[in-house]
Amino acid sequence: MLECRKFTHLNLPLRSHISRYDRPVVHSLPGKALLSVRFIFGAASWAMPKFTMLAMGLDPHANPQAAYMARLFGIRDVALGVGILSTRGDARRTWWRIGMMCDLGDALAGALSARNNELPERPRVLAPGYVVAGVIGAGLGAAALLSDDV
Repeated sequence: MLECRKFTHLNLPLRSHISRYDRPVVHSLPGKALLSVRFIFGAASWAMPKFTMLAMGLDPHANPQAAYMARLFGIRDVALGVGILSTRGDARRTWWRIGMMCDLGDALAGALSARNNELPERPRVLAPGYVVAGVIGAGLGAAALLSDDV
C-alpha cells in the first residue's frame, strides 16, 4: 500500500484519499425518488418544453411564451437536485426545505389556477393531479429529512 506524503509547509496530501463513499450521496428511497423526478422532469422541461407541456395536458401552441416558463421551471428543478447532491449536513437540510417550499408553491399555484379558471379545460380536469404531485414532492422531501438523509 502506498503511503501518502505531505507537503510540510501546507500539510496537504499529495494524493486525494476521497473514496466514492465519502461523496455526498442521497441514501433514502424518498430522497432518491424525488431527485430522480427533479432531474428527469427538470431536464425534459428545459430541453423539450412543448413536449413536456403537452404531456401535462397544457397547450403550448395557444401560448408560445409558455415554453419559456417551462424552461424556468425545468432549470429550477435541476438546480434543486444539484443543490442537494452537492451539499451535506445543514446545507443539505436547507436544500431539502427549499425544494419542499417550491413543491408546495407548485401545489398552491395549481389549486389557485384551477379555482380561477386560468387553465384550459383539459388541464382544469387534471389540476387536482398537479396539486397532489406538489404535495407528494413536499412529502418526499420531508421523508428524506426525517430519515436524516443529510
